[in-house]
Amino acid sequence: MANIRVVADSGCDLPEDVVTEQHITIVPLTVRFGEEEYADIGVKEFWEKCRLSPALPETAAPSPGAFATTFRQLAAQGADGVVCINLSSRLSATIQSAQAAAREVADVIPVTVIDSLSVSLGQGLQIMAAARLAEEGKGLDEVADGASAMVPRMRVFAVLDTLENLKKGGRIGGAQAFLGSMLSIKPVIQVKEGAVEPESRQRTRGRSLQYLAGKIAEAQKNGDIERLAIMHGDAGDIDQFVDMVTPVTGSHRPMVGWVGPVIGAHAGPGVIGVGWQAPGA
Repeated sequence: MANIRVVADSGCDLPEDVVTEQHITIVPLTVRFGEEEYADIGVKEFWEKCRLSPALPETAAPSPGAFATTFRQLAAQGADGVVCINLSSRLSATIQSAQAAAREVADVIPVTVIDSLSVSLGQGLQIMAAARLAEEGKGLDEVADGASAMVPRMRVFAVLDTLENLKKGGRIGGAQAFLGSMLSIKPVIQVKEGAVEPESRQRTRGRSLQYLAGKIAEAQKNGDIERLAIMHGDAGDIDQFVDMVTPVTGSHRPMVGWVGPVIGAHAGPGVIGVGWQAPGA
């Protein structure tokens, strides 16, 4: 039985208990507030700093060395191979560091690097699926193929309170179209083919959240949801949103988690997002 380990970056927003239970290894991105830099800031501390700091947070990808060290450590622990699932290549240079590290350690341990083309728990659901395959004793190719098959099945949508973070961080993509009317709307965005794109313009946050709940209801009605996750960035109305979608989720009890520092730095405070896994072919 193969001993394959799953590695990810901290953009996946997986709760600590899931990371521990599924034996997932996280390589953190760096978060900066002005001159202050953090490699492993806690999610609640991050959002507190967002409230207090005059500077908008920024992120930086891990170095190839950080990934290489992790891969070598797993090899020393007896791993036969590694599947590394990273933030969308269209939003972060993180995957480039992972790929460089994989080449560096090729004589020590085989590493397959996968572009999730997603973020937050959209990426996280892919990682969890790969970790389940690894736990079943599947080989490197089987775990990697299973994770790759998940990529086109992920759907991620989010309601933003502000576009300032996305704009400053350069990740705004097609949502640039929202900027001219930002004062009068609460935008809904989607992650489509790995990039941020506009989904809907709503005039109030309440309507934006209703729109988001409607997307879940429509997908549920059409049988398009296998697993559902809800994530938020210090949103005071997250409980109300969960209550809003609970009647339509049926047996698909959602995972509810925080948007962490990496995605939160670009999505901004108050973000509420949903991610789900659509059925495979």
